[in-house]
Amino acid sequence: MTSLSSTPLHLATVGESALPKIVFLHGFLGSGSDWLPFAQKLDGRFCSILVDLPGHGEAGIPEDADTDGFFMRTVEALAGEIRRLSAEPCVLVGYSMGGRIGLALALRYPELFSKAVIVSSSPGLRTEAERAARRKSDEGVARKIERNFEGFIEFWYSQPLFATLKSHALFREVEAQRKQGSPKQLARALRLLGTGNQPSFWNELPGNHLPMLFCVGEKDEKYVEIGHRMAELCPESRVEFFESCGHTLHIEEPERFLASVERFVVNQK
Repeated sequence: MTSLSSTPLHLATVGESALPKIVFLHGFLGSGSDWLPFAQKLDGRFCSILVDLPGHGEAGIPEDADTDGFFMRTVEALAGEIRRLSAEPCVLVGYSMGGRIGLALALRYPELFSKAVIVSSSPGLRTEAERAARRKSDEGVARKIERNFEGFIEFWYSQPLFATLKSHALFREVEAQRKQGSPKQLARALRLLGTGNQPSFWNELPGNHLPMLFCVGEKDEKYVEIGHRMAELCPESRVEFFESCGHTLHIEEPERFLASVERFVVNQK
């Protein structure tokens, strides 16, 4: 367990520490081990840092955790750990919740990274009214997690953005992995790291100078629009659309996703 500013994180590395580093951030319900197949394929060329974000995997959130500003403290804690682990700028890859945290990290601490890949994610909600509405909605979801976790998992993956995942050969494996999480911890993570509890980073995108690749599944309509808007606002960025994929494009098309990351890391374009 690694802790900075009372923020729980758990980090594992795959590959020789002297190699260039890639930091992987998972989505809600996941863990750093979600990225292990990618880390294994990169072994020998990169050292992968697999992060368990608060409330996930081995990174439990204490009941008495200070909830005020938890999202940005998580970003700051990650920045501290990356500085500790790498003297050179890293590549950053973040999916969904991990993409939101990763985008905040890249915008606030660009010196830590050479490039960033943000998957199925956003810079947050623009207004406090939108964030308040989202907090109210997320509270209902958190209570559903606490009351009936298996029922929640069924509900979660019935959302349209996961339709292509549900028909994928790996869905049952993913579903079984998600059921290993702690309902209490995941509910706490949603309350603290949900979109309603993060600042908006829309206004910071135009000042970006770090090369960024936004990856979006073609069937994930909400994030297709967000991806377009981010790329339009954000210098040194582009968006790549994955045909026939939804929100979990890296699971649905892992080989293509890894090839895109490697191509971007080497060539940027």
